[in-house]
Amino acid sequence: MNQVKKSPIDEVGKRSYSTFARINGEHPFKTQVPGGRVEYKARYKKGGKVAFFNFELAKEMGLIAKTHPNKLNPELEREILETFSLVIINEYDVINKVKIPEEDIHPHTYMATRYLQLQHPDKTGKTSGDGRSIWNGSIRSGGVTWDISSCGTGATKLSPACNINKKFYQTGDPTISYGCGLSEVGEGLETLFFSEVLGKNGFKTERVLAIIEFEKGLGINVRANPNLMRPSHFFGHLKQGNISSLKQIADYYIQRQIENKQWPQTTFKNDKEKYYYLARQVAKTFAETSAKFEDDYIFCWLDWDGDNILMDGGIIDYGSIRQFGLFHAEYRYDDVQRYSTTILEQRQKARYIVQCFVQIADFLTTGKKKSISQFRTHETLKFFDKFFIECKDRNLTQKIGFRKDQQEILLKNHRSLVTKFRNTYTYFERAQSKRGVYKVADGINRDAIFCMRDILREFPQIYLTRQAPLTPVEFTEIIKSSYAKKKDLKLTELRKKQISRFQHLYMELVGAVEKETHTSMNHVLLELTMRSSVINKYDRVTGDSITYIVQKVQKLRPKLSAEELFELAREFSSYQNLNPDQKKVTIDIPHRYKNIMQNLYSIVRDCREGL
Repeated sequence: MNQVKKSPIDEVGKRSYSTFARINGEHPFKTQVPGGRVEYKARYKKGGKVAFFNFELAKEMGLIAKTHPNKLNPELEREILETFSLVIINEYDVINKVKIPEEDIHPHTYMATRYLQLQHPDKTGKTSGDGRSIWNGSIRSGGVTWDISSCGTGATKLSPACNINKKFYQTGDPTISYGCGLSEVGEGLETLFFSEVLGKNGFKTERVLAIIEFEKGLGINVRANPNLMRPSHFFGHLKQGNISSLKQIADYYIQRQIENKQWPQTTFKNDKEKYYYLARQVAKTFAETSAKFEDDYIFCWLDWDGDNILMDGGIIDYGSIRQFGLFHAEYRYDDVQRYSTTILEQRQKARYIVQCFVQIADFLTTGKKKSISQFRTHETLKFFDKFFIECKDRNLTQKIGFRKDQQEILLKNHRSLVTKFRNTYTYFERAQSKRGVYKVADGINRDAIFCMRDILREFPQIYLTRQAPLTPVEFTEIIKSSYAKKKDLKLTELRKKQISRFQHLYMELVGAVEKETHTSMNHVLLELTMRSSVINKYDRVTGDSITYIVQKVQKLRPKLSAEELFELAREFSSYQNLNPDQKKVTIDIPHRYKNIMQNLYSIVRDCREGL
């Protein structure tokens, strides 16, 4: 049977889900940035079944109707498989003349994009890029163009293994791990649960559209985002001094951002204005993103190559993404050959990425590539530094529980007070165990000893009730984490002073809002109590909890349909929605799966302070 060309037919002889036909490997990046990709023919991969389909995302992308039930039917499942169940015909296949039935080969090519990666011996991006992924294409719906890519579709020539070992690999070669070109269902599930939670909480991220399952736990994980460009897509051409390709990718990216209304419709006077506008937007994005990562304890492993993050600050590659329960400032991921950056180092890595874009703007404007060091003190970097601090102040007023209008009042009229409180807040947040650095499962860490969510959640309620501050002992009892030992909690004179200062400054912030909004102190505290209970939820998801949740879900997988997995993921992300201004969506989970959700909630509670 011709599995590729046979499509579902409705009563008038047309495809029931015609939008899927537009996802065929064609993408504007191919023609607009010719030097930015490697193209591969692809064949239909048999034996797959749809383990998960994101009905909510598919509706947003225009792949299915808004009124479509959240259920697979035979036609939709066939369309998903025929569109995404692919494996590339790679260099190994061509060299060894592997026979492939002609009817299984798709008519268009699919691209693996080139970008800089620090794992490669060549540090200029000539050999690196998508090592086990292809771009399925792009579609436009509702005024937004979406990029779609799939991981686990075969070994490309751009993987580290291919270039370190100087050989092409057969897809699925058991002698190599990442270089074999395959992916696992578990990777897709981890990305699914984590990205949906982070997306609900205001983080930009790629999202899982579908997971196709094969034997032995292997899978193809389909991801989507309005723009899948990374800084590393630019940096390869920058390192090589390839001004032609660099200009092409800059123009491509700018055009997409404007088309998607992420940037205002702008007519640039000249190239200088256009490319420095790009640098300024990157500075704003990465100042905001790195501040949010720091304040929400997100470990993303930002580094000089700009590989692990999207241009809009969106999170990708969930294999190394973590959300800590506490400010574990010295955690480093062990990637065998090197240790990762820490949370605190991400700010400087983000700043360096911005510095590279200033270098790019100058290169594209003058035609000469100057040393990166010449741009260390550029005005765009000064803007980054200032805006980073502004974002830190805004993030803290939001975490305390103030409404947006109250945040504006504090930031506009009482910024010095906010800064003073942030300094005291940081004293507790960054306090570390006397145990020192030690090995953990995937790296090294030094434990944080205080849980700031707990004091922000409990303090307004307690003060509202008793109209008096906490004693140092009471304060410590609330804020201490499970990692804190007796010697970590010693009430020194400095700590007593900081406990008093924390409460005094907190109430000064409340007083400022009370005075400027003409409301009572008790009313402000009551509102903070309600909002902070959502923002600083006791059981917030961590990287460890996601790992255990995925293990749990995988054990249940044989009993879960694609629809049930969708509803579980949707319910879980709704439960982890920490936005007090967003009404919680009630999702109808079948009664027999309510105990599954309770088990997932229990995992989150048990891991709430971990990595």
